[in-house]
Amino acid sequence: MKNSLLNLSDPFFSTRFLGFDSLFDSLRTFSEIGEDSRSYPPYNIKREGNDITIEVAVAGLSEDDLTLETKENNLSIAHEGSKNSSGEVLHQGIAARAFKLQFSLAPEVVVKTADLKNGLLKINLERIIPESEKAKVIQINSGELITE
Repeated sequence: MKNSLLNLSDPFFSTRFLGFDSLFDSLRTFSEIGEDSRSYPPYNIKREGNDITIEVAVAGLSEDDLTLETKENNLSIAHEGSKNSSGEVLHQGIAARAFKLQFSLAPEVVVKTADLKNGLLKINLERIIPESEKAKVIQINSGELITE
């Protein structure tokens, strides 16, 4: 594990700050606290236009096992870990450890929906573009003089 707070060569940064496109140009990454937080649980982030989808592999977990919340432009997905089941486990091959994923959202990014199906948690986000940032069409006049 690296002890630096910023690692500009690590592409991991862009997957944790959603909606900050201009920020990606100047900074590429920051260092996570602990190596395990980078790989568990695995997740994908997809973008299509102004829509962003985060897919998290949470096989074996139900809606009641997960906590999903937003606070101060941060999205967090957490699981407390599985309770001890009765009986002796002869082989532990399915990861059931606790985790917490955190994503920083741009102020204009909102969570639309969250769905859990077939062990895949899909969180749908939307970037709401403020009117001041939308492109405006400017009418071009013919250049003829108008006399009154």
